[in-house]
Amino acid sequence: MSVQIVLGSKSDMKVAEKAVSVLKELGIPYRIAVASAHRTPELVDQLVTEADAEVFIAIAGLSAALPGVIASKTVRPVIGVPVSGAINLDAILSVVQMPPGIPVASVGLDRGENAALLAASILALRDDRILTALKAYRQKLKDKVIQDSKEVEF
Repeated sequence: MSVQIVLGSKSDMKVAEKAVSVLKELGIPYRIAVASAHRTPELVDQLVTEADAEVFIAIAGLSAALPGVIASKTVRPVIGVPVSGAINLDAILSVVQMPPGIPVASVGLDRGENAALLAASILALRDDRILTALKAYRQKLKDKVIQDSKEVEF
């Protein structure tokens, strides 16, 4: 079970690093590539058709067509991560406003870690090891909030 991360541009790597951190922590194999939906459509097509990944994470800003283009080429789950920029609404709407029949799951602006967690949830449907790792991750989040509360109580 693996995840293919595709960046629209190398400048999206800061967002991808958030996803990579979570995938590593959960022990989920991944690959990263840069391919532009507009500048290198042939490369996007090649990445999708040759990938053995079960889930795609597509990270893109500006018009953010990359998640939709990937989704148009596969029936495997695609998670879109809009990247912040000068006009954030363009990227957000490009990911969430997909036409009927070509769905893309969407997470918040720059939320690479949430994309990785959603990918893990999808993979955990068929992999008990990932399910266990995901539950432990959530418990760690819960424990941190409880500890933070204890630190600020008076």
